Amino acid sequence: MHTTHTLPHPGQAHGGLSPLLMWLMTVATGLAVAGNYYAQPLLPEISHALGIRAASAGSIITTAQLGYALGLLLIVPLGDMLERRRLIISMMLLASCGLLISATAGSISQLLLGTAMAGVCSVVAQILLPLGASLASEAERGRVVGTIMSGLLTGILLARTVAGSLADLGGWHTVYWCGSSGMLLMTLVLARQLPHTPATAGLRYGQLLQSVLRLFVEEPSLRLRGLLGAMSFATFSVMWTSVAFLLSAPPFGFSNSTIGLFGLAGAAGALSANIVGRLSDQGRGALASRLSLGLMLLAWLPLALAPHSITALLLGILLLDLGVAGCHVSNQGAIYRIRPEARNRLTSAYMTSYFIGGAAGSLASAWAYGHWGWTGVVLTGAACSLTGVCAWALSGPRYQGLATGGANS
Repeated sequence: MHTTHTLPHPGQAHGGLSPLLMWLMTVATGLAVAGNYYAQPLLPEISHALGIRAASAGSIITTAQLGYALGLLLIVPLGDMLERRRLIISMMLLASCGLLISATAGSISQLLLGTAMAGVCSVVAQILLPLGASLASEAERGRVVGTIMSGLLTGILLARTVAGSLADLGGWHTVYWCGSSGMLLMTLVLARQLPHTPATAGLRYGQLLQSVLRLFVEEPSLRLRGLLGAMSFATFSVMWTSVAFLLSAPPFGFSNSTIGLFGLAGAAGALSANIVGRLSDQGRGALASRLSLGLMLLAWLPLALAPHSITALLLGILLLDLGVAGCHVSNQGAIYRIRPEARNRLTSAYMTSYFIGGAAGSLASAWAYGHWGWTGVVLTGAACSLTGVCAWALSGPRYQGLATGGANS
């Protein structure tokens, strides 16, 4: 019998995942998701260049997140049906094409088309994450998930810094040209490094999608974690969608690159992803969940003072991003314990909820800022955070994932 499958791929260490492949997957995850956030510090410039209102410019972020949610629902489950290396490479190529369309956009409709295409295809990040969990050994799975997740969160946050700097150098189109090129280069690298991984589901596509919905019905922990994820990313999007308008207006009047630098404050929050992953390995994920939810709510106190104090804004960004990152990793650590053979479908179910929450947060933020200014943004974000806190407080161990896993979740 042919036995080449017994030979380890160079990217796999004995009994786990090699450091090289883990970091390549981490960088690729960050690059993939970054394309959905390049526009955030550029919204005032894009609005001026294309002659559109702030609310219409905010639809760029909403389109990216809805596209991402659609990809999560329809594409990520394919990771349990198709060979994942081929799926990952195909999606990264298509995401690069979407960014290229945005790079050449001369109208809002063309920019939304490129944004939607890149958003749908950038869900490759959520195929890489469960692949890393599957390749990792049991003892290091939390650390691997936390590390790759830190790449995703760093990509979301540093996308703003990089985009702001590039836009000041060559205009907002330059951001998308560079993003498309970077994605294409990473695609070529991963094409050489990723191992072939056989599908495990044994289901047709229709059955696969039905099983995603069935997981939501059958698993109370998934429903709770989906709600927590939706509220945490809604909170995140509420703040980041409108902060560029706050900082570009008087009394601040900051440039694109200066606004983008505020992403560096949030990038520190991505470091918590690795810490929470290690807590999960130690069986203390529930503690991480409680602390993370509390930080998200607490963050809106200094954020309320942001129009009067840059220091308060920076503190609020740090607390918010620490909380969002910690909540996200503890959520994923909990759902990955539910059914190991269905990790892509669990990811699809959870992350669809997550990005629907993000899209709703972006839309609500643009509307609130347009009607009530920064005060409306603060009230909207605090309401999202409080919803998450209440959902956790009112749920029991069965919903938190503690009934069968002890303190592990």
